[in-house]
Amino acid sequence: MDHIESWLKERKITEVECMVSDLTGIARGKIAPTLKFISEKGMRLPESILLQSVTGDYVEDEIYYDLLDPADIDMICKPDHTAIYLVPWAIEPTAQIIHDCYDKKGVPIEMAPRNVLKKVLKLYEEKGWQPIVAPEMEFYLTKRNEDPDLPLQPPIGRSGRQETGRQSFSIDAANEFDPLFEDMYDWCEAQGLDLDTLIHEEGTAQMEINFRHGDPLHLADQILVFKRTMREAALKHDITATFMAKPITNEPGSAMHLHQSILDLKTGKNVFSNADGSMSKLFLYHIGGLQRYIPEVLPLFAPNVNSFRRFLPDTSAPVNVEWGEENRTAGLRVPDSDPQNRRVENRLPGADANPYIAIAGSLLCGYLGMIGKMEPSAPVKGRAYERRNLRLPFSLEAALERMEQCTEISEVLGEKFCRGYVSVKRVEHENYKRVISSWEREFLLLSV
Repeated sequence: MDHIESWLKERKITEVECMVSDLTGIARGKIAPTLKFISEKGMRLPESILLQSVTGDYVEDEIYYDLLDPADIDMICKPDHTAIYLVPWAIEPTAQIIHDCYDKKGVPIEMAPRNVLKKVLKLYEEKGWQPIVAPEMEFYLTKRNEDPDLPLQPPIGRSGRQETGRQSFSIDAANEFDPLFEDMYDWCEAQGLDLDTLIHEEGTAQMEINFRHGDPLHLADQILVFKRTMREAALKHDITATFMAKPITNEPGSAMHLHQSILDLKTGKNVFSNADGSMSKLFLYHIGGLQRYIPEVLPLFAPNVNSFRRFLPDTSAPVNVEWGEENRTAGLRVPDSDPQNRRVENRLPGADANPYIAIAGSLLCGYLGMIGKMEPSAPVKGRAYERRNLRLPFSLEAALERMEQCTEISEVLGEKFCRGYVSVKRVEHENYKRVISSWEREFLLLSV
């Protein structure tokens, strides 16, 4: 706490946004004057926020009171001095600090997403391993849209025109939004975010930001902060940034690709490579674990109804857990690299996934493969889109049923977390089914 206090005083911070991530990835918490924050050394929040859906609803009472104290008690939220960032868009000098959640006895709250990732990282540490990840975040820029019944449209750039057609990797198309990205980069630099490259992706006004490789917990924190930053930068320029997995019909979806490798804690060497530079057994087992368990825990990577629209045919997203070298049609791609940088890229998580939960899930699947010595399938050659041997559940309902039945995952992540997560996603799905879509009005209204 002394480090945090001195950090705040050095920067003359007057307000502190105290926040935790809920299951969706929404930053929830309190805004406090700096003196009050320092005196209280944290905050209290009702633990019920961890069972709150994206619509603001809660799970049914039977599950709610089985997973939570019936008195709706508070959890103790303690600030992490490694997760403190400026809020550059605020008028007053403001900081945002990510907190960890504990019960009154100091035991980590099982359903808190940050604790879920910490639990998985502890498994690796006990084996003498250090996971390294490098996320790639895709998102769309769109016109401001106040009517949810209307389709999203590309924003107007510096030229005064809307983008049309596919502009993959176009420098000029990205430069249409230079003023926005200048603010975004300035704000991210002020926050110390480890951004690498900016890319114009395949979709109309679809962009991608790559993060430098590093510690999984630190990068999950940064993604939480980056999403807030990107949205604020867009709003400043009167447009919207969205991380929906599939926001626009007939356009590619947005992913959160995760590159992951494992270092030996003692030597610092990549355990995915043998001394002669070839693929190690641990590397193949890691891929085997991803293949075995991703289909069982797909909701960790595709948490919403909209997530599964990204997996429709001809949407540029792999709908399989095949693996292959330099193959973007496989769900698990092995990029060409030197032995020390050998890694696997999990291309299945959507940009809408909670970064703590998605990274935890991806690393856990690989870990279970390494521990269980799970051999992968043969690497795929050529297009993997049409291959059906290692396909995934086609709907959120089917995926939730499979996750509910996966005892190996619940034994590690905790029955309370898994049951709570599935229950929240079911509440959201029930709410979705109550809404009549424009497709139904267009084709059924006068035809049936």
